[in-house]
Amino acid sequence: MARKIGSRYTAHQILGRGSAGTVWLGEGPDGPVAIKLLREDLSSDEELVGRFVGERTALLGLEHPRIVSVRDLVVDGSNLALVMDLVRGTDLRTRLERERRLAPEAAVAVVADVADALAAAHAAGVVHRDVKPENVLLDMDGPLGPGNSHPALLTDFGVAKLIDVPRRSRATKIIGTPDYLAPEIVEGLPPRASVDIYALATVLYELLAGFTPFGGGHPGAVLRRHVTETVVPLPGIPEELWRLIAQCLSKAPASRLRAAELAERLREVLPLLAGMPALDVEDVDPEEEPEAPQGPLPGDPADADRVAPPAASRRGAVPLVRGSRPDSNRDTHTSMRVPEPDELAGGALGTARAPRAAGAPRPGSARNRPAAARRRAVTAAGLAVAAAAAATAWWLAAPSGNPSAPPGPGASSAAP
Repeated sequence: MARKIGSRYTAHQILGRGSAGTVWLGEGPDGPVAIKLLREDLSSDEELVGRFVGERTALLGLEHPRIVSVRDLVVDGSNLALVMDLVRGTDLRTRLERERRLAPEAAVAVVADVADALAAAHAAGVVHRDVKPENVLLDMDGPLGPGNSHPALLTDFGVAKLIDVPRRSRATKIIGTPDYLAPEIVEGLPPRASVDIYALATVLYELLAGFTPFGGGHPGAVLRRHVTETVVPLPGIPEELWRLIAQCLSKAPASRLRAAELAERLREVLPLLAGMPALDVEDVDPEEEPEAPQGPLPGDPADADRVAPPAASRRGAVPLVRGSRPDSNRDTHTSMRVPEPDELAGGALGTARAPRAAGAPRPGSARNRPAAARRRAVTAAGLAVAAAAAATAWWLAAPSGNPSAPPGPGASSAAP
């Protein structure tokens, strides 16, 4: 059923749902558009509506070939909507779920496009704050690039900031998607351009490996790994590319590259990746992962409905919004409590993922305790068998008159 949005737009068909609202295929004075209609509880928040209006100039002025432009912001009764360009294609999450991982050349080409978008946004003073595959659209009508990649466009500028009003997100809250949150956000510092670089490097890692470097398990464990763990290198990629990823995943924001420099450096390594197939790496086996604790982070019962992950975990982003469906347009950003220092100190679920080439032995890890226990049991059994064999050999070699005594200096180990 058609729905009027303000006086100029009509929403015809739902394209996707997320935690912040619903995306519609709509029609405007200049043709088809995408309309993101925010939730009613958000549109009834006077403080958020004021922030929405205040962001109008910045969002409407954000123009770049790699950015999905915001054409209009509509405040009409209970409707609060962003009207955006309609991109004919799919999002990066959909492609990633279909292919699991991308060939390095295609992955780097996509991320270089997104870095271009971030460079333009950062130059205009806008921080995205929620860079993830769901917010990267692939334009199927655009020309193919390196690795037969479709042009990538970054969308959803301003949504995280609109929701992050002071009353909703006090200094004790985090807005974002756990798998892609920079350490400084976890520690409660204000978001700056460098948080987008960290998130984009996480996306690149995920495109190459098929999983995020610090994701998996309970959201509290994910946040802790961002702060305390070092990213494990991916096998099978050129050293030049790995150095870029590692630098942009640095715990120190000042050590990360700027968006424009990242885009340039990524395109410099593209010739090294031509024809390279998707990586054949393995993650922690799901059956070997310890059961994730359910419920909120310790000491925060008020957020119980927002931080409990679903019982069946999946690779990639951890959806934190209860009831959200794993469709390609879901928004997984939400608010949760900033962990206390002792919670960030590490623990059984605080070990970064250790990717390895297919078939290679798995390194020991606190997250692989069942496998480690099996290895210890096998080793102990082997030692016991070896000890029994040695004792038997010694007994047979001992003098027949006194098998319990060791042979003398001149005795021979051979039978007479």
